[in-house]
Amino acid sequence: MAACWRAMRGALHLPKNYQMIKSRNINFGSRFQQTQSVLNVVQTEDPPKLEMPDPLSYHDFFEVRNLCTVKNLFDARVHYGHTMGTLNEHMKQFIIGERLGTLIFDLDQTIELLGEALNFTAHIAFRGGIIMFAARYKQNSFLIENTAIECGEYCFTREWTTGVFTDSNRFGMMTRLPDLVILLNTLDTVFEIHKGVIESNKLLIPTVGIVDTNCFPNYITYPVPGNDDTPQAVELYCSLFKEAVLRGKAKRKEFIEKYCGGDLEEKK
Repeated sequence: MAACWRAMRGALHLPKNYQMIKSRNINFGSRFQQTQSVLNVVQTEDPPKLEMPDPLSYHDFFEVRNLCTVKNLFDARVHYGHTMGTLNEHMKQFIIGERLGTLIFDLDQTIELLGEALNFTAHIAFRGGIIMFAARYKQNSFLIENTAIECGEYCFTREWTTGVFTDSNRFGMMTRLPDLVILLNTLDTVFEIHKGVIESNKLLIPTVGIVDTNCFPNYITYPVPGNDDTPQAVELYCSLFKEAVLRGKAKRKEFIEKYCGGDLEEKK
């Protein structure tokens, strides 16, 4: 057996320092395994990445549906409509009855549709959209203008001349049209539709509109049936939409700081 081992060793010509090289290889292998295990630990200890939630997957991401109750609408006289003789056929679905010749709105429908309009408004503000408040009644123009200023948006409360949105030669080229138009009243006269409603439809700009019993709701993206001329009602609408805009903007700022590191530039 010894003779066989001597013959094999002589055939392989093993170096004299064979045992030293072997020990070094063993040490190198163990060190490599230790380094690899340390790297694996470091990789597993990395903090998990924050996943940005999708606001559209939530029913009420900005919690604007709890801003108002049916009692608030009733106290602000939102339930009062016009007389029977001025009723638009398309508004019958929102009427619960009449009293002393005055039509009465179904506030259960109003509160639901108002919640949808507020939610949509908050989403537009969250995405950095431009929102424009519009109205025709002079007695409410000061309130509406202040509302737009307080939430950092725009308003148009004067007479709407045809072509404000569509005639660039007459009014100058607009760099950007609004992403949403909120109409506190949707009529120019008792039966004539506000020109802003028509031009918004032509340019596919979504609209939120307060529609009274004499209004035509089919041109409005998010109609809200209710009283459109009583000061208490208009004041309530302004406060609700202002809060919806501010909540959308606050959530946008929070998302930029939390998920984008504050590096996202405002495009507005």
